[in-house]
Amino acid sequence: MAFTRATGKHRGASRTARRSMGFAGAAALATTGVVGTLASPALAADTDQRSPEDTGLTRVITEDSLADQVSAQVAAQEREVAEAQVREKLRIEAKRKAEARAKEIREAKERAAREAERRRLASFNLPVAGSYVSTSYKASSSLWSSGSHSGVDFHAAYGSTVVSVGSGTVVEAGWGGAYGNNIVIRMHDGTYTQYGHLASIGVYVGQTVEPGQRIGVSGSTGNSTGPHLHFEARTTAEYGSDINPVAYLRARGVSL
Repeated sequence: MAFTRATGKHRGASRTARRSMGFAGAAALATTGVVGTLASPALAADTDQRSPEDTGLTRVITEDSLADQVSAQVAAQEREVAEAQVREKLRIEAKRKAEARAKEIREAKERAAREAERRRLASFNLPVAGSYVSTSYKASSSLWSSGSHSGVDFHAAYGSTVVSVGSGTVVEAGWGGAYGNNIVIRMHDGTYTQYGHLASIGVYVGQTVEPGQRIGVSGSTGNSTGPHLHFEARTTAEYGSDINPVAYLRARGVSL
């Protein structure tokens, strides 16, 4: 018995028609956001034959990855810049502190030097180094016109160096009658000192002198019986204003 294919509306769709219907279904699913796994087998098979670039997925992933890399590089650069700025600030601060410390040390040294110089200029010493008093203050003798010694005599061989006992200004330098060659110095504290019987004078009036500075050499000029240094401490530059020279020097830290 022979069979014939049904015709009309009961006739099955052709292969071409079925494939068209599959495309239409896939389009509808894509429009509604349905995942491609629900597409017809024909659409899935056809899609598998397309290159990945045709879907646009690889392009999106690549662009996102590149954007992430750029962002990471920008962030790294920003961190490097920030760290460099921090390092520069620390360097500048360290330099500032080092300079400030160096300035403090320098100023401290300068203050110490000024203080040492001040103390040195304010210091007093013997008029002849290592000497001693050979004739005391106010000793009585017909050798002195006043009948007593107006100063003290320091032992000094002829030509011994005579120095200023402190800092001051020379107010007299020359012949002083009975004192022979003599020097009078106004000291920094307003008192006066006098040095007599010198063999020679090494300073001039108006010259400033410092403690221990050489002003002449000892001798035996004027009213003298032999080489020595006559030394007086006075309240003025004039004869007759003498004060005890030993007490004067001791009060200023000189041991004798």
